[in-house]
Amino acid sequence: MLKQFLQKTLKKIPTVPEESSTEEIDKKQSNLNASLKKNLDLFKEIYQYPLNTDIQFREFLLGNRKALLIFIDTITKTDIVEDHILTPLLASEDTNKKIEDSIPVKSIITKTVVKDILIEISKGYIALFIDGEEKAYLFSAPNFEGRNIEKSENETVVKGPKEAFNELSSTNISMIRKKIKSESLVVESSVISQRSNNDVYILYLSDVVNDKMLSNVRERLKKIEVDTVQTLGLLEQRIEERPKSIFPTILFTERPDRAASYIEDGYIVLLMDNSPASLVLPATFWSFYHSSEDHYLRFPYGNFTRMLRLLALFMTLFISAAYVAIVTYHAEMIPPDLLLAIAATREKVPFPAAVEVLMMELAFELIREAGLRVPSPIGPTIGIVGALILGQAAVQANIVSPIVVIVVALGGLSSFAIGDLSMNFAVRMSRFLLLLAASFFGIYGIAALFTVGIFYLVSIKSFGVPYLSPLTPKYVSSKDTIFRRLLQNEFFRPGYVKPKDIKKQ
Repeated sequence: MLKQFLQKTLKKIPTVPEESSTEEIDKKQSNLNASLKKNLDLFKEIYQYPLNTDIQFREFLLGNRKALLIFIDTITKTDIVEDHILTPLLASEDTNKKIEDSIPVKSIITKTVVKDILIEISKGYIALFIDGEEKAYLFSAPNFEGRNIEKSENETVVKGPKEAFNELSSTNISMIRKKIKSESLVVESSVISQRSNNDVYILYLSDVVNDKMLSNVRERLKKIEVDTVQTLGLLEQRIEERPKSIFPTILFTERPDRAASYIEDGYIVLLMDNSPASLVLPATFWSFYHSSEDHYLRFPYGNFTRMLRLLALFMTLFISAAYVAIVTYHAEMIPPDLLLAIAATREKVPFPAAVEVLMMELAFELIREAGLRVPSPIGPTIGIVGALILGQAAVQANIVSPIVVIVVALGGLSSFAIGDLSMNFAVRMSRFLLLLAASFFGIYGIAALFTVGIFYLVSIKSFGVPYLSPLTPKYVSSKDTIFRRLLQNEFFRPGYVKPKDIKKQ
């Protein structure tokens, strides 16, 4: 019955006709004409000139032939048009001299298909057309506005580089090349959208990366058939294997030093314009557990911070669920004095322990989200004042007990030790699942759900790489998992990415 109802409903929905013009598509797929006038009329029609105000058409005489320049002045360095293109061309007396020999710009390419020329003009190139020639000369002169290189906001370090990616891919690539001065560093470019023509850049070391994994990444990018993919956040969702999983399988980092270190280990990094970050793939669970600063600190200091991070991970997952399970089902596990203290604080509380904790957990998440979304000057104030007022008022009103406020605050504060945003969300959502399991089945529910979670983590793969490797299954590696080793003992690259050269020292 439900199926029949859905079919009848769908039939009533009016279909929207395709608005794309076949004639317009054919024009863009055609080759240039030898007649300059026909090319001029075609590009004016495509760009809807003069309605479109930032597209510029500049006609001039080149010897005894007519010539035309087309560029978008809002994204192009207009001084290059005058100083490096028009002036040299008009000053040249040799009409047989090649265009490439007359114009002193860093990049000159030629295109014959209209669509290819349109794409390059949209990237900030200047197109030169000459009457009688069925090709266009394209000169690189992009002038996109962007931020300066600033400090990383989400991945802060005390000891290490402070610079972070910005929204210009050319700047981001240069920061990686500054760190990897190798001829093996390859920067591939691929267009991944049909209307916006968004470019994605694939960075890897050709003498280290696994060719099968690289082909897998290329294939997934080619399968994206959408009108636009503006940022890496959208691209990540297009290429990941399990879109509905709460655990991330692609690492999102805004630090060039971290991206460079992964490239040197045989990973692949993706960059895009409009995104002040990079995607590292494949990614394992340990990629999200580790921090940029772990290797910048000395061996004992780095492992001490990892130990604290591991403790914080287990606290944020289990402290609320364990409190509910013990108070509700396993009171005999609590020492008598502590049990009497807890009973005294809960004497006037009208709700079960599970409802108490759930209310405070939700309040904590609301305060955290509100602190992120409000303007930055008052964000911290909302977090501190909101937590103090809500916690104190709830205790005085006998809605929750004081120990619940302590338990929830410890769990919430511990979650901030997990630096990666995606893994932070996964842990916070898992905490609620464990809380529900503890509410219904006590410690047995926590143990069962945690076991199922481990089974699920073992089943996940990221671009063919098991999620918990090299812990399980085991691979040849430097064993950089829960704790790191001495730098002198890190002999191998991660074996699970199957690099061409597994030794790195």
